[in-house]
Amino acid sequence: MILIAILLPWLSFILRGKIFTAVICLILQITLIGWLPAAIWAVVSLQNARADRRTNKLIRAMRR
Repeated sequence: MILIAILLPWLSFILRGKIFTAVICLILQITLIGWLPAAIWAVVSLQNARADRRTNKLIRAMRR
């Protein structure tokens, strides 16, 4: 998924169900200068989503 986030940042957002964010990312990616920030944004967003899932899993485990 990280490779998709680097090569096609907008597709990374679509696969995670964030359509509006994907459109903004695609507009940013259209320019050659905007591709690098779009790729960084997609990777950071993916890592944050993974961290949120891990945190939620730990919270659920602590409540049991």
